[in-house]
Amino acid sequence: MPKQIILEFPVELPEGGLKDKEILKKGKAIIILELLRKGDISQGKAAELLEIDRHTLFDLMAKYDIPMANFPPEELQRQVEDAEKRKTNKCQT
Repeated sequence: MPKQIILEFPVELPEGGLKDKEILKKGKAIIILELLRKGDISQGKAAELLEIDRHTLFDLMAKYDIPMANFPPEELQRQVEDAEKRKTNKCQT
């Protein structure tokens, strides 16, 4: 079911700008990308909402500096330690 968002601005905006489909499309995209950045939606959901494929989404993510993976520092540290263990074990064989 479609959701509607109402935005309020503290000053008068040009009426034409509020009817410009390109401006509205970009506004929708920014909201979706911010939800993605915060981790509130997945990459798949973002692509679906934007009606684009994942490759195009990755391009948008790069454009707006949204990380492809957003791991907490503890998870990154664990992955580094695991990689170092695998490297050490590989060198011993």
